[in-house]
Amino acid sequence: MTLRTATVGNLKIDSRRLFLIAGPCVIESEDLCRRVAEHVGSVAHRLNIPYVFKASYDKANRTAGTSFRGPGLEKGLKILAAIREEFDVPVLSDVHSPEEAEAAGEVLDCLQVPAFLCRQTDLIEAAAHCGKAVNLKKGQFLAPWDMKHVVAKAADAGAKNILVTERGTSFGYNRLVADFTGLPVLASFGRPVVFDATHSVQEPGGLGSATGGNRDMAMLLARAAVAAGADGLFLEVHPNPDKSLSDGPNSIALADLEPLLETCLKIRDASALLKRCLP
Repeated sequence: MTLRTATVGNLKIDSRRLFLIAGPCVIESEDLCRRVAEHVGSVAHRLNIPYVFKASYDKANRTAGTSFRGPGLEKGLKILAAIREEFDVPVLSDVHSPEEAEAAGEVLDCLQVPAFLCRQTDLIEAAAHCGKAVNLKKGQFLAPWDMKHVVAKAADAGAKNILVTERGTSFGYNRLVADFTGLPVLASFGRPVVFDATHSVQEPGGLGSATGGNRDMAMLLARAAVAAGADGLFLEVHPNPDKSLSDGPNSIALADLEPLLETCLKIRDASALLKRCLP
């Protein structure tokens, strides 16, 4: 089996060991980011799980124009830089334009190309040119095998450390569905494969002027994804999801994170044992 590897900041990840990308959906405040990073970092340390902190400085694709978007590029990057320095953790955030990618690349350890923008060649190339890790999220509208072209764009533009993330597929109006047969397809590209459990249970526009979701199902999908071979998990977590300013319905409470990850590690160990036992 080919080992899928990437380096994110000073963190080396590979397909032999479950890793975690987690944080609040959006930067609500520096204090919130510190609280989340401290809690998730301590859980990851106890469980020996490599950890990347994520939070968006700008949620540019909110359902309604009046929705909270975050502090913006300049202030948001300062907060992310402070989190990395204080907690010694790599940081990830979305980028939305080539110009934004250039500025974000000065701070971020991993630039994330949002699912809605995964076909934007100029954006992908700009993210790759920064010399940092790049997380490519599969569009809700895209077949898993078509992501090979997205990965090729990033690699041809010079990206060395590429992650590929599954985050659900559009299924009629206001619904997404997770197709776990796509994970081995994404893995065939030779890059670490991440499963975004919380965005996969979104109900886009499901609350009228906001996105709905089901965080209980996010935990179910996280467990299933690990069994299906995901190398890493992407989770939106919050101290009080019902008070979150973005993606609250599908965010996981901090208190629920450690039990979920403990179960996922047991599932991963059991899956590895089963593979060794099979002829």
